[in-house]
Amino acid sequence: MNPPNARFAFPAAVLAALLVTGCVTAPVAPATKPKLVVLLVVDGLPQRQVTDYRDQLGPDGLNRLLERGAWFADAHYGHGFTVTAAGHATMLTGAYPNRTGIIGNEWRDPAKGVAVYNTGDEAHSYLGHKTARLDGTSPKNLIAESLGDVLRGADARSKVIAISGKDRGAILPAGKAGTAYMFMKQTGQFASSTYYMKEHPAWVSAFNGAKPADKYLKAVWKPLLPEMAYARSVPDAQPWFAKGGKLPRVMGETLDEPGPLLYDDLYRGPFLDALSLDFARAAIAGERLGEDDATDILSVSLSGHDYINHAWGAESRLSHDHVLQLDNLFAAFFRDLDKRVGKDNYLVLLTADHGFMPAPEFSKSRGIDAGRQSASQSLAKVNAALAAKFGEGHWALGWSAQAIHLNNALIAERRVDRGALEDEVKRVLLTEPGFVAAFTRAQILDPMTPPAPYLDAVRKAYYPGRSGDIQAVLRSHWMFSSSSSTTTHGSPHPYDTHVPILAWGPAWVSAGRREARVEVADIAPTLAKVLGIRPPAASEGKPLPIGP
Repeated sequence: MNPPNARFAFPAAVLAALLVTGCVTAPVAPATKPKLVVLLVVDGLPQRQVTDYRDQLGPDGLNRLLERGAWFADAHYGHGFTVTAAGHATMLTGAYPNRTGIIGNEWRDPAKGVAVYNTGDEAHSYLGHKTARLDGTSPKNLIAESLGDVLRGADARSKVIAISGKDRGAILPAGKAGTAYMFMKQTGQFASSTYYMKEHPAWVSAFNGAKPADKYLKAVWKPLLPEMAYARSVPDAQPWFAKGGKLPRVMGETLDEPGPLLYDDLYRGPFLDALSLDFARAAIAGERLGEDDATDILSVSLSGHDYINHAWGAESRLSHDHVLQLDNLFAAFFRDLDKRVGKDNYLVLLTADHGFMPAPEFSKSRGIDAGRQSASQSLAKVNAALAAKFGEGHWALGWSAQAIHLNNALIAERRVDRGALEDEVKRVLLTEPGFVAAFTRAQILDPMTPPAPYLDAVRKAYYPGRSGDIQAVLRSHWMFSSSSSTTTHGSPHPYDTHVPILAWGPAWVSAGRREARVEVADIAPTLAKVLGIRPPAASEGKPLPIGP
């Protein structure tokens, strides 16, 4: 009698012959290091949204990382001004703004008084697209080395590709030695810049030539679940919402044909995220990522969640449903990676560039002290107080990356005691209801300054030569009223700093929840350890316990 399953057994000699001739595919042994590292960034995703909706996630999207990967329940940014550029600059450098130089999305040059964009570089332009002065075209302003720079320095065969709906979401993770592609609202295409290349590869031209963004004209964003499933979220069409805060939403609803208005509308829904992942698939195939023994890095930053949260808040049903939409997109993307790269050959790490504060109106409805602090009003009060004490003059020039810039020329001309003037600015700011702390340049730079709440976070956000003279910290649940958004981010408070760090890759990551507090600056040294290369030079993090 034959043993069970005997019909599937091969004699050893026959099996060996089949393997040699290629008639049977031998099982692929796990690589000693990943063939591909995939960094997934959800712009503006607070950790609370991942855990709050976990019971509604599918089995193989975010839950692949939560249930079969390593995830950190208490992961935070360490710097105090939590905005998109600063966060994206930290992820693969392992360094905060005090080392990367990326103190904000934009800032005022203290010497020249002109606006500076974080990835702006007038020496370079977009390929095939108009380029404005403050458009992001290169990593010129990023002064820290990235993981991709180290990787390519160790093996020039390695490729580093970064993709995003935002220029800063692609350029900063790409570092100096990678290649960035960003979505163009002008055309609905993805484009790089002259910093990286003279012309696009054929696979990029083929992708753009198919006009994939145009198919989303009149596409409908419908909620995935019945209405009662969103009971934990704020219902649609709240008075404080921006226009369009109701599901279903129709992309380009009033348009007759595709164009810039449609392409801009795609940011406020799941469709640009789907398009970005499609472009990532094209990059994997076109660049043959993960096909040899030289590890490649693919960074994909999905921008839609940030736009949705700015317009309607992270507590909205729209934001809730968008998390579920992303979960489905990730599941499909992981399945494609499994097939193309192989489950045992790639590592995924997912995080966010910052969290999100609840809309002040939402907080007030729950009895929380919240509000909108006027930036212009506070600046006017500062100038009035300085004029009264030090004489007439425009002493405070304006706000930049949540700091006030002083008029250095006037201070020198009048021979005013700078320390006394800075102290007066600080005193006035702290009379405003929206500020909880303020620090002068001297306090920030002097290591002997006594410890104080928020001081460490402010120091990590501060870069001399780019940062202002008095750095302010908004009170919890307060935001600047000058923001055009319903709500925003940019504080050292947990709703802005607490973000997901989730990792999956069976050969390198053991499953389980980790409780210890960790920081986003730990990601770069963690991946460096997995890849067997040194951490980036400015890295201040430490390897995370992701392995067995």
